[in-house]
Amino acid sequence: MGEGTGRMDQKNAANASGKARTRDPERTERNILIAAREEFVEYGYQGARIDRIAERAGSNKRMLYHYVGNKDALYARVLLEAYKDIRKGERQLHLGRLQPRDAMERLVGFTFDHFQANPWFIRLLSTENMLRARYLAEVPEIKDLHSPIIMQIREVLEAGEAAGDFRTGVDPLQLYITIAGVSYFYFSNMYTLSVAFNDDIKSEQGRADRRAHAIDVVMSFLCSKPLASK
Repeated sequence: MGEGTGRMDQKNAANASGKARTRDPERTERNILIAAREEFVEYGYQGARIDRIAERAGSNKRMLYHYVGNKDALYARVLLEAYKDIRKGERQLHLGRLQPRDAMERLVGFTFDHFQANPWFIRLLSTENMLRARYLAEVPEIKDLHSPIIMQIREVLEAGEAAGDFRTGVDPLQLYITIAGVSYFYFSNMYTLSVAFNDDIKSEQGRADRRAHAIDVVMSFLCSKPLASK
């Protein structure tokens, strides 16, 4: 009697758990995407396995295919969500409400902080670049997702030029690449740089120094006069 009751309780608990997942599809999908991100970051695209993703998510392969799709679809969706996350953070800076200098300093600082808080983002980008953006190119939303930040930068540059704060003729896309680059290179190479130069640049002080330097580099460029053409 007791043994049968125990088995029945376990079965009921399992059914209840399954029903809970079914009743909360958003949470199920979110767990799948987080698990997929962890798998792709740890093993890269080639080494990632659907069965491990399902296990990480506390789900099964059938649920993965139902909510997101196959491995390619999972990977593309993880990329999309990663870019949505940083673009959302940039929108919340409300750069247009700030003075031009403050806006640019905030954007550079945010970019550094985002990379620091999300080291998986650096590894994910490195993986996709090794694949020559093969999967990102198949994500139709990606171009529209990136247009707003370039527009925001353009508007801040124009306001800075009008106020006499910034040099003229700065290309907003080139500037964004510089802003991302001065932080991205640090986080993607800080371990090898620390060993090569025998200086723990990845320490808390090293990170603070690098953040300040990144802001200084960008602002010094924007607030300087262009070099005379030869």
